[in-house]
Amino acid sequence: MSTKPIPDDDPQPVPPEPPAPEECCNSGCIPCVYDIYNEALDNYREALKTWRARHEGKSGG
Repeated sequence: MSTKPIPDDDPQPVPPEPPAPEECCNSGCIPCVYDIYNEALDNYREALKTWRARHEGKSGG
């Protein structure tokens, strides 16, 4: 198994901004802004998990 070096510019993923309350029209749109946000949040969590695995054991400077 090959281990790739961690690039110097491998910033921690940033969570998505939640929609403002006025962004939802409450008319049952598909997709709703909250559906899009939840999908982005799931993607962020997965990216963060992967990022943490890459940085496991790496000393923080």
